[in-house]
Amino acid sequence: MPDAAPAPVILGNETGSFPYSVLAERHPAIIRQVRESLPYGPHRQRALDALLTSCTKGVIESFPSDAHDRDRWAAWGLDRYAGQSWFDVPWLWSESYFYRQLLEAVGYFGPGPEQAIDPFGPVKLAELDAPETDEELAALDSLESRPADERAQALLHGSLWGNRADLGFRLSAGGDTPAAAPGLVADDSETLWSLLPPSGTGTLCLIADNAGRELIPDLLLIAHLLAEGRVERAVLHVKPDPYYVSDATPADVLDALRRLTAAPGAAAAYGRCLWSATTDGRLTVRAHPFSCGPLPYAEMPDDLRAELAAATVTVVKGDLNYRRLVGDRHWPPPTPFADVTAYFPGPVAALRTLKSDVICGLDIDTEAALVAEEGQGWRTGGTHALIQVNAWAGGGGRGPGA
Repeated sequence: MPDAAPAPVILGNETGSFPYSVLAERHPAIIRQVRESLPYGPHRQRALDALLTSCTKGVIESFPSDAHDRDRWAAWGLDRYAGQSWFDVPWLWSESYFYRQLLEAVGYFGPGPEQAIDPFGPVKLAELDAPETDEELAALDSLESRPADERAQALLHGSLWGNRADLGFRLSAGGDTPAAAPGLVADDSETLWSLLPPSGTGTLCLIADNAGRELIPDLLLIAHLLAEGRVERAVLHVKPDPYYVSDATPADVLDALRRLTAAPGAAAAYGRCLWSATTDGRLTVRAHPFSCGPLPYAEMPDDLRAELAAATVTVVKGDLNYRRLVGDRHWPPPTPFADVTAYFPGPVAALRTLKSDVICGLDIDTEAALVAEEGQGWRTGGTHALIQVNAWAGGGGRGPGA
Protein backbone atom coordinates (compact mmCIF):
# COMPACT_ATOMS: atom_id res chain seq x y z
CA MET A 1 0.00 0.00 0.00
CA PRO A 2 1.58 3.33 0.92
CA ASP A 3 5.23 3.89 1.63
CA ALA A 4 4.22 5.15 5.10
CA ALA A 5 4.07 2.54 7.85
CA PRO A 6 0.47 1.26 8.09
CA ALA A 7 -1.58 2.86 10.84
CA PRO A 8 -4.29 0.88 12.70
CA VAL A 9 -7.47 0.23 10.72
CA ILE A 10 -10.50 2.13 12.04
CA LEU A 11 -13.05 -0.15 13.72
CA GLY A 12 -16.45 0.66 15.16
CA ASN A 13 -16.11 -1.03 18.54
CA GLU A 14 -14.99 1.95 20.64
CA THR A 15 -18.04 3.15 22.54
CA GLY A 16 -18.55 6.86 22.05
CA SER A 17 -16.44 7.07 18.89
CA PHE A 18 -17.81 8.45 15.64
CA PRO A 19 -17.72 5.05 13.87
CA TYR A 20 -19.56 3.48 16.82
CA SER A 21 -22.30 6.12 16.58
CA VAL A 22 -22.74 5.40 12.86
CA LEU A 23 -23.20 1.68 13.47
CA ALA A 24 -25.30 1.99 16.63
CA GLU A 25 -27.40 5.06 15.78
CA ARG A 26 -27.18 6.16 12.14
CA HIS A 27 -27.86 2.80 10.57
CA PRO A 28 -31.03 2.20 12.61
CA ALA A 29 -32.14 5.74 11.69
CA ILE A 30 -31.57 4.97 8.01
CA ILE A 31 -33.75 1.86 8.29
CA ARG A 32 -36.51 4.03 9.80
CA GLN A 33 -36.10 6.58 7.01
CA VAL A 34 -36.43 3.89 4.35
CA ARG A 35 -39.61 2.56 6.01
CA GLU A 36 -41.13 6.04 5.92
CA SER A 37 -40.08 6.86 2.36
CA LEU A 38 -41.76 3.99 0.52
CA PRO A 39 -44.73 1.70 1.36
CA TYR A 40 -42.98 -1.64 1.63
CA GLY A 41 -45.21 -4.65 2.30
CA PRO A 42 -45.14 -7.03 5.26
CA HIS A 43 -42.42 -9.28 3.82
CA ARG A 44 -40.06 -6.35 3.33
CA GLN A 45 -40.96 -4.91 6.73
CA ARG A 46 -39.95 -8.18 8.36
CA ALA A 47 -36.69 -8.17 6.42
CA LEU A 48 -35.98 -4.63 7.65
CA ASP A 49 -36.76 -5.75 11.22
CA ALA A 50 -34.25 -8.57 10.85
CA LEU A 51 -31.62 -6.21 9.49
CA LEU A 52 -32.16 -3.81 12.39
CA THR A 53 -31.60 -6.61 14.87
CA SER A 54 -28.58 -7.93 13.01
CA CYS A 55 -26.76 -4.62 12.57
CA THR A 56 -27.16 -3.61 16.22
CA LYS A 57 -26.94 -6.92 18.08
CA GLY A 58 -26.01 -9.62 15.61
CA VAL A 59 -23.07 -10.77 13.54
CA ILE A 60 -21.96 -10.60 9.92
CA GLU A 61 -23.79 -13.27 7.96
CA SER A 62 -22.74 -14.87 4.69
CA PHE A 63 -24.89 -14.66 1.55
CA PRO A 64 -26.97 -17.49 0.11
CA SER A 65 -25.11 -19.56 -2.45
CA ASP A 66 -27.35 -18.22 -5.22
CA ALA A 67 -26.77 -14.53 -4.40
CA HIS A 68 -25.79 -12.72 -7.60
CA ASP A 69 -22.71 -11.18 -5.96
CA ARG A 70 -21.74 -14.03 -3.64
CA ASP A 71 -18.36 -14.65 -5.27
CA ARG A 72 -17.54 -10.95 -5.44
CA TRP A 73 -18.19 -10.41 -1.74
CA ALA A 74 -16.30 -13.59 -0.89
CA ALA A 75 -13.29 -12.02 -2.61
CA TRP A 76 -13.95 -8.83 -0.64
CA GLY A 77 -13.70 -10.64 2.70
CA LEU A 78 -17.21 -11.89 3.49
CA ASP A 79 -16.12 -15.39 4.44
CA ARG A 80 -13.32 -13.99 6.59
CA TYR A 81 -15.64 -11.70 8.59
CA ALA A 82 -18.74 -13.92 8.76
CA GLY A 83 -19.66 -14.66 12.35
CA GLN A 84 -17.99 -11.54 13.77
CA SER A 85 -19.76 -8.57 15.28
CA TRP A 86 -20.49 -5.68 12.93
CA PHE A 87 -18.54 -3.52 15.36
CA ASP A 88 -15.36 -5.64 15.34
CA VAL A 89 -14.61 -5.64 11.61
CA PRO A 90 -13.15 -2.65 9.72
CA TRP A 91 -15.63 0.21 9.82
CA LEU A 92 -15.37 0.83 6.08
CA TRP A 93 -16.24 -2.82 5.43
CA SER A 94 -19.10 -2.89 7.92
CA GLU A 95 -20.72 0.25 6.52
CA SER A 96 -20.62 -1.04 2.96
CA TYR A 97 -22.01 -4.40 4.07
CA PHE A 98 -24.92 -2.59 5.74
CA TYR A 99 -26.01 -0.93 2.51
CA ARG A 100 -25.66 -4.18 0.57
CA GLN A 101 -27.91 -5.89 3.11
CA LEU A 102 -30.37 -2.99 3.14
CA LEU A 103 -30.83 -3.34 -0.62
CA GLU A 104 -31.39 -7.06 -0.10
CA ALA A 105 -34.02 -6.38 2.57
CA VAL A 106 -36.07 -4.06 0.34
CA GLY A 107 -35.95 -6.42 -2.65
CA TYR A 108 -33.73 -4.24 -4.81
CA PHE A 109 -31.98 -7.21 -6.40
CA GLY A 110 -35.29 -8.90 -7.27
CA PRO A 111 -37.08 -10.59 -8.79
CA GLY A 112 -40.26 -8.86 -7.71
CA PRO A 113 -42.03 -5.51 -7.87
CA GLU A 114 -39.36 -3.79 -5.76
CA GLN A 115 -36.54 -4.80 -8.09
CA ALA A 116 -34.23 -1.85 -8.94
CA ILE A 117 -36.36 0.59 -6.90
CA ASP A 118 -33.99 3.04 -5.19
CA PRO A 119 -34.97 3.11 -1.49
CA PHE A 120 -33.35 6.53 -1.21
CA GLY A 121 -34.99 7.90 -4.37
CA PRO A 122 -37.60 10.07 -2.63
CA VAL A 123 -34.94 11.78 -0.51
CA LYS A 124 -32.70 12.42 -3.53
CA LEU A 125 -35.49 13.87 -5.66
CA ALA A 126 -36.75 16.08 -2.84
CA GLU A 127 -33.30 17.62 -2.51
CA LEU A 128 -32.89 18.04 -6.25
CA ASP A 129 -36.21 19.90 -6.47
CA ALA A 130 -35.66 22.01 -3.33
CA PRO A 131 -35.77 25.84 -3.53
CA GLU A 132 -32.15 25.91 -2.35
CA THR A 133 -31.17 24.19 -5.61
CA ASP A 134 -32.88 26.96 -7.58
CA GLU A 135 -30.97 29.58 -5.59
CA GLU A 136 -27.64 27.88 -6.20
CA LEU A 137 -28.28 27.53 -9.93
CA ALA A 138 -29.39 31.16 -10.18
CA ALA A 139 -26.08 32.19 -8.63
CA LEU A 140 -24.35 30.84 -11.75
CA ASP A 141 -25.63 33.82 -13.74
CA SER A 142 -23.38 36.19 -11.83
CA LEU A 143 -20.32 34.13 -12.75
CA GLU A 144 -20.75 34.47 -16.49
CA SER A 145 -19.09 37.88 -16.72
CA ARG A 146 -16.08 36.82 -14.67
CA PRO A 147 -12.74 35.70 -16.16
CA ALA A 148 -12.40 31.99 -16.89
CA ASP A 149 -9.93 31.39 -14.06
CA GLU A 150 -12.29 32.95 -11.50
CA ARG A 151 -15.20 30.89 -12.80
CA ALA A 152 -13.04 27.79 -12.63
CA GLN A 153 -12.07 28.45 -9.01
CA ALA A 154 -15.68 29.17 -8.03
CA LEU A 155 -16.89 25.96 -9.66
CA LEU A 156 -14.09 24.00 -8.00
CA HIS A 157 -15.21 25.29 -4.61
CA GLY A 158 -18.80 24.45 -5.48
CA SER A 159 -17.79 20.87 -6.22
CA LEU A 160 -15.68 20.75 -3.05
CA TRP A 161 -18.44 21.84 -0.69
CA GLY A 162 -21.21 19.80 -2.22
CA ASN A 163 -24.46 20.66 -0.49
CA ARG A 164 -22.96 24.01 0.48
CA ALA A 165 -22.30 24.72 -3.16
CA ASP A 166 -23.49 28.32 -2.89
CA LEU A 167 -20.29 29.06 -0.95
CA GLY A 168 -18.37 28.51 -4.13
CA PHE A 169 -20.78 29.93 -6.69
CA ARG A 170 -21.52 33.27 -5.07
CA LEU A 171 -19.27 36.24 -5.62
CA SER A 172 -17.93 38.27 -2.74
CA ALA A 173 -19.72 41.45 -1.75
CA GLY A 174 -16.98 43.49 -3.39
CA GLY A 175 -17.48 41.69 -6.65
CA ASP A 176 -13.77 41.27 -7.33
CA THR A 177 -13.22 37.57 -6.69
CA PRO A 178 -15.26 34.50 -5.85
CA ALA A 179 -15.95 34.21 -2.14
CA ALA A 180 -13.35 32.12 -0.35
CA ALA A 181 -14.75 28.98 1.20
CA PRO A 182 -14.16 29.07 4.96
CA GLY A 183 -12.64 26.09 6.72
CA LEU A 184 -10.24 24.98 3.99
CA VAL A 185 -7.54 23.13 5.94
CA ALA A 186 -5.39 22.16 2.94
CA ASP A 187 -5.40 23.71 -0.52
CA ASP A 188 -3.44 22.19 -3.41
CA SER A 189 -5.71 23.77 -6.01
CA GLU A 190 -2.80 25.38 -7.87
CA THR A 191 -1.27 21.94 -8.39
CA LEU A 192 -4.60 20.63 -9.61
CA TRP A 193 -4.93 23.43 -12.16
CA SER A 194 -1.38 22.77 -13.34
CA LEU A 195 -2.52 19.27 -14.30
CA LEU A 196 -5.40 20.77 -16.30
CA PRO A 197 -3.85 23.43 -18.54
CA PRO A 198 -6.10 25.46 -20.90
CA SER A 199 -4.66 23.57 -23.86
CA GLY A 200 -5.32 20.19 -22.29
CA THR A 201 -6.15 17.21 -24.48
CA GLY A 202 -6.35 14.54 -21.81
CA THR A 203 -9.03 12.75 -19.82
CA LEU A 204 -10.47 13.71 -16.45
CA CYS A 205 -11.85 10.92 -14.28
CA LEU A 206 -14.12 12.19 -11.54
CA ILE A 207 -15.21 9.68 -8.90
CA ALA A 208 -18.47 11.19 -7.69
CA ASP A 209 -19.89 11.15 -4.20
CA ASN A 210 -23.46 12.30 -3.57
CA ALA A 211 -26.36 12.86 -5.94
CA GLY A 212 -28.58 15.95 -6.08
CA ARG A 213 -27.10 19.23 -4.92
CA GLU A 214 -23.58 17.77 -4.84
CA LEU A 215 -23.66 16.01 -8.18
CA ILE A 216 -24.84 19.15 -9.97
CA PRO A 217 -21.70 21.14 -8.97
CA ASP A 218 -19.57 18.19 -10.09
CA LEU A 219 -21.28 18.27 -13.48
CA LEU A 220 -20.88 22.04 -13.71
CA LEU A 221 -17.15 21.71 -13.10
CA ILE A 222 -16.91 19.05 -15.79
CA ALA A 223 -18.84 21.25 -18.22
CA HIS A 224 -16.48 24.15 -17.60
CA LEU A 225 -13.36 22.02 -18.09
CA LEU A 226 -14.72 20.66 -21.37
CA ALA A 227 -15.87 24.06 -22.63
CA GLU A 228 -12.57 25.75 -21.78
CA GLY A 229 -10.50 22.99 -23.40
CA ARG A 230 -8.78 21.95 -20.18
CA VAL A 231 -9.76 18.34 -20.90
CA GLU A 232 -10.88 16.62 -24.08
CA ARG A 233 -12.89 13.93 -22.36
CA ALA A 234 -14.40 13.28 -18.93
CA VAL A 235 -15.41 10.03 -17.27
CA LEU A 236 -17.83 10.28 -14.35
CA HIS A 237 -17.65 7.30 -11.98
CA VAL A 238 -20.81 6.66 -9.96
CA LYS A 239 -22.21 3.78 -7.92
CA PRO A 240 -23.89 0.93 -9.83
CA ASP A 241 -26.45 0.56 -6.99
CA PRO A 242 -27.89 2.95 -4.38
CA TYR A 243 -25.42 3.26 -1.49
CA TYR A 244 -24.77 5.47 1.53
CA VAL A 245 -28.25 7.05 1.20
CA SER A 246 -27.35 9.75 -1.29
CA ASP A 247 -24.47 8.36 -3.37
CA ALA A 248 -24.92 9.04 -7.07
CA THR A 249 -26.02 6.33 -9.51
CA PRO A 250 -26.45 6.52 -13.32
CA ALA A 251 -30.14 7.33 -12.82
CA ASP A 252 -29.17 10.24 -10.57
CA VAL A 253 -26.90 11.60 -13.30
CA LEU A 254 -29.84 11.66 -15.71
CA ASP A 255 -32.03 13.38 -13.13
CA ALA A 256 -29.34 16.03 -12.58
CA LEU A 257 -28.96 16.64 -16.32
CA ARG A 258 -32.70 17.05 -16.72
CA ARG A 259 -32.73 19.46 -13.77
CA LEU A 260 -30.00 21.57 -15.33
CA THR A 261 -31.47 21.71 -18.83
CA ALA A 262 -34.87 22.71 -17.43
CA ALA A 263 -33.41 25.56 -15.36
CA PRO A 264 -33.31 29.17 -16.55
CA GLY A 265 -30.24 31.24 -17.36
CA ALA A 266 -26.67 30.01 -17.26
CA ALA A 267 -27.62 26.70 -15.65
CA ALA A 268 -29.47 25.64 -18.79
CA ALA A 269 -26.44 26.46 -20.93
CA TYR A 270 -24.30 24.23 -18.72
CA GLY A 271 -26.96 21.55 -19.03
CA ARG A 272 -26.97 21.74 -22.83
CA CYS A 273 -23.18 21.54 -22.86
CA LEU A 274 -23.26 18.39 -20.75
CA TRP A 275 -26.11 16.88 -22.76
CA SER A 276 -24.14 17.40 -25.97
CA ALA A 277 -20.95 16.03 -24.41
CA THR A 278 -22.82 12.92 -23.32
CA THR A 279 -24.34 12.27 -26.73
CA ASP A 280 -21.05 12.71 -28.60
CA GLY A 281 -18.96 10.69 -26.13
CA ARG A 282 -16.89 13.43 -24.53
CA LEU A 283 -18.63 12.68 -21.23
CA THR A 284 -19.24 9.08 -20.25
CA VAL A 285 -20.71 7.58 -17.10
CA ARG A 286 -19.02 4.57 -15.52
CA ALA A 287 -20.47 2.36 -12.77
CA HIS A 288 -17.77 -0.16 -11.87
CA PRO A 289 -18.80 -2.84 -9.31
CA PHE A 290 -15.81 -1.90 -7.13
CA SER A 291 -17.46 1.49 -6.54
CA CYS A 292 -19.79 -0.33 -4.14
CA GLY A 293 -16.98 -2.36 -2.64
CA PRO A 294 -15.97 -2.35 1.04
CA LEU A 295 -12.24 -2.03 0.35
CA PRO A 296 -9.76 0.83 -0.09
CA TYR A 297 -8.70 1.84 -3.58
CA ALA A 298 -5.28 0.30 -2.95
CA GLU A 299 -7.08 -3.01 -3.61
CA MET A 300 -8.83 -1.94 -6.82
CA PRO A 301 -9.07 -4.56 -9.59
CA ASP A 302 -6.74 -4.48 -12.57
CA ASP A 303 -9.28 -3.20 -15.10
CA LEU A 304 -10.13 -0.18 -12.95
CA ARG A 305 -6.45 0.44 -12.25
CA ALA A 306 -5.71 0.48 -15.98
CA GLU A 307 -8.57 2.90 -16.64
CA LEU A 308 -7.45 5.36 -13.96
CA ALA A 309 -3.83 5.04 -15.07
CA ALA A 310 -4.84 6.41 -18.47
CA ALA A 311 -6.41 9.56 -16.99
CA THR A 312 -4.66 12.91 -16.92
CA VAL A 313 -5.89 13.21 -13.34
CA THR A 314 -8.47 11.43 -11.22
CA VAL A 315 -10.52 13.67 -8.93
CA VAL A 316 -11.87 11.76 -5.93
CA LYS A 317 -14.90 13.43 -4.40
CA GLY A 318 -16.30 13.26 -0.88
CA ASP A 319 -15.59 11.76 2.48
CA LEU A 320 -16.23 8.08 1.76
CA ASN A 321 -14.05 8.13 -1.33
CA TYR A 322 -11.33 9.89 0.66
CA ARG A 323 -11.43 7.07 3.20
CA ARG A 324 -11.09 4.57 0.38
CA LEU A 325 -8.31 6.60 -1.25
CA VAL A 326 -6.00 6.94 1.75
CA GLY A 327 -7.12 3.82 3.61
CA ASP A 328 -9.55 4.09 6.52
CA ARG A 329 -6.84 4.15 9.18
CA HIS A 330 -5.79 6.19 12.19
CA TRP A 331 -3.10 8.06 10.29
CA PRO A 332 -1.22 10.73 12.25
CA PRO A 333 -2.55 13.90 10.53
CA PRO A 334 0.92 15.04 9.34
CA THR A 335 1.42 11.76 7.40
CA PRO A 336 2.13 12.95 3.82
CA PHE A 337 -0.78 12.58 1.42
CA ALA A 338 1.70 11.65 -1.32
CA ASP A 339 2.96 8.70 0.75
CA VAL A 340 -0.44 7.14 1.43
CA THR A 341 -1.54 7.59 -2.20
CA ALA A 342 1.74 6.49 -3.80
CA TYR A 343 0.04 3.26 -4.98
CA PHE A 344 -2.49 5.17 -7.12
CA PRO A 345 -1.95 4.47 -10.84
CA GLY A 346 -1.93 8.12 -11.92
CA PRO A 347 -2.15 11.70 -10.65
CA VAL A 348 -4.93 12.00 -8.10
CA ALA A 349 -6.73 14.84 -6.36
CA ALA A 350 -9.04 14.66 -3.35
CA LEU A 351 -11.91 17.14 -2.89
CA ARG A 352 -13.43 16.41 0.48
CA THR A 353 -15.60 17.93 3.18
CA LEU A 354 -14.47 16.41 6.49
CA LYS A 355 -17.16 14.10 7.93
CA SER A 356 -15.11 11.27 9.47
CA ASP A 357 -12.00 10.80 11.58
CA VAL A 358 -9.44 9.85 8.95
CA ILE A 359 -7.10 12.54 7.64
CA CYS A 360 -3.53 12.87 6.42
CA GLY A 361 -1.37 15.53 4.81
CA LEU A 362 -2.29 18.14 7.40
CA ASP A 363 0.23 20.76 8.49
CA ILE A 364 1.20 20.34 12.16
CA ASP A 365 0.40 23.95 13.02
CA THR A 366 -2.98 23.74 11.30
CA GLU A 367 -3.86 20.61 13.25
CA ALA A 368 -2.80 22.21 16.54
CA ALA A 369 -4.92 25.29 15.87
CA LEU A 370 -7.97 23.18 14.98
CA VAL A 371 -7.64 21.02 18.09
CA ALA A 372 -7.17 24.06 20.32
CA GLU A 373 -10.31 25.68 18.94
CA GLU A 374 -12.63 22.69 18.42
CA GLY A 375 -11.17 19.60 20.07
CA GLN A 376 -11.62 16.71 17.64
CA GLY A 377 -14.98 17.94 16.34
CA TRP A 378 -13.35 19.52 13.28
CA ARG A 379 -12.79 16.04 11.87
CA THR A 380 -16.45 15.05 11.56
CA GLY A 381 -18.65 18.17 11.58
CA GLY A 382 -18.60 18.96 7.85
CA THR A 383 -17.43 22.53 8.52
CA HIS A 384 -13.93 22.00 7.13
CA ALA A 385 -12.71 20.81 3.77
CA LEU A 386 -9.53 20.08 1.84
CA ILE A 387 -8.07 19.93 -1.65
CA GLN A 388 -5.10 17.56 -1.75
CA VAL A 389 -3.18 16.50 -4.85
CA ASN A 390 -0.55 13.89 -5.58
CA ALA A 391 0.74 14.80 -9.02
CA TRP A 392 3.38 12.04 -8.91
CA ALA A 393 1.23 8.96 -8.29
CA GLY A 394 1.58 6.25 -10.87
CA GLY A 395 5.07 7.29 -11.91
CA GLY A 396 3.91 10.51 -13.56
CA GLY A 397 7.17 12.25 -12.65
CA ARG A 398 9.84 12.50 -10.01
CA GLY A 399 7.99 12.04 -6.76
CA PRO A 400 8.68 13.42 -3.30
CA GLY A 401 12.13 12.59 -2.07
CA ALA A 402 13.35 11.55 -5.53
